[in-house]
Amino acid sequence: MTPTGIGLRAALLVGTLALAAAPARAADDGAVKDFLLDNGMEVVVIPDHRAPIVTHMVWYKIGSADEPPGKSGIAHFFEHLMFKATTTHAAGEFDRAVSEIGGSNNAFTSYDYTAFHETVPPSALEEMMGFEADRMRNLILTDDVIKTERDVILEERRSRIDSNPQAVLDEEVDATLWQNQPYRIPVIGWMQEMEQLNRPDAKAFYDAYYRPNNAVLVVAGDVDPDAVKAMAERTYGKVARGPDLRPRIRPVEPEQNTKRTVTLTDARVSVPSFSTQWVVPSYHTAKPGEAEALDLLAEILGGDNRSRLYQQLVVKQGIASEAGAYFQGTMLDATNFTVYGAPRGDAKLADVEAAVDAEIAHIVKDGVSDDELERAKTRYVRSMIFARDKQDDMANMYGSTLATGGDVKDVQEWPDRIRKVTADEVKAVATRYLVLDRSTTGYLLPQQQAGN
Repeated sequence: MTPTGIGLRAALLVGTLALAAAPARAADDGAVKDFLLDNGMEVVVIPDHRAPIVTHMVWYKIGSADEPPGKSGIAHFFEHLMFKATTTHAAGEFDRAVSEIGGSNNAFTSYDYTAFHETVPPSALEEMMGFEADRMRNLILTDDVIKTERDVILEERRSRIDSNPQAVLDEEVDATLWQNQPYRIPVIGWMQEMEQLNRPDAKAFYDAYYRPNNAVLVVAGDVDPDAVKAMAERTYGKVARGPDLRPRIRPVEPEQNTKRTVTLTDARVSVPSFSTQWVVPSYHTAKPGEAEALDLLAEILGGDNRSRLYQQLVVKQGIASEAGAYFQGTMLDATNFTVYGAPRGDAKLADVEAAVDAEIAHIVKDGVSDDELERAKTRYVRSMIFARDKQDDMANMYGSTLATGGDVKDVQEWPDRIRKVTADEVKAVATRYLVLDRSTTGYLLPQQQAGN
């Protein structure tokens, strides 16, 4: 879905509403509040009174990795269907209501969750809750609606994936990295399965997962927690609790013991590149301290322009146009640790890859210094502080954590856990997990390099 920007008219409206509402605003201590509605819906409120804006998000604990076999893409398909008509509101009415007040709204689907969000003035919050609560259970799913939106997602796949060499390679790398876990299936779905999605599929998916006891509401901004709770009870609280859902138990990844490569050559590629990935534990599956150590390892190795990979390959050796690393820690199951690079000038891709491998080997052999670890910790803890300046960042932080098995305490205690990581723990996770003989590497090459 495409978000709507906030224009001048909206800014003036927001300012006027804030002035009018300020004297009556209830006091609060700014602390994050977390509570359950009677129907099982979890609610998190993050007060922030610096600007008269509120971000409203509903996170459903259902993503592409939860899809039935043979129905790939249905989670993302249903994200689209949620913008259709309900028994209460015509198609497009929700979007128009947001646009008329100068707000923005959108939605996204991931492996582990689907989220819907609006950014509006506080005076419109209860209206947004009403719209979201309504479409949680009252969608009108006809064969015509299904066919029309199915055509939309098929075209989305053609334009975003099939016409993009990097996206095609990423899908193939995922399908190779993951031997058993459903993360091997693309979020958008495989084309031949997307083409067969139908109304019974959509209805069954809706009835199973779009329930208040499978959802988390996150409200961040210029609001009072008690007022938000009252609004939530008046809107979401009226939606009946669904059947208890089964635990989200998925296929477990087997021990990996091979090095695999995936190569795609394409005439549209002008600069070759590579990425190497390993299966590693996430914050939800890791032993205490491991995920934090992996986060800091990614930061030290290739997190930004102060990292080892950037300084060595881009600045000192001058052989790379880019080089970095990242760790996708917020996943329900095991996740991946990735390093990547691309050559610059006359340098060869093999030289860049060898230099990246050498930096990993240095950490495995010698570890990291206390000084660079402390600098990485400082950057990471500061990132949490800076995130507080953006409502949507905070809402995403809490929502993604709660939708993948964590809780409010996990988010709040994360900086302290980061501070406790030792250099030995960083070296240990590098040694344990970044083993080239158990990696998957993807190569994206220009057509003329085929066979090299």
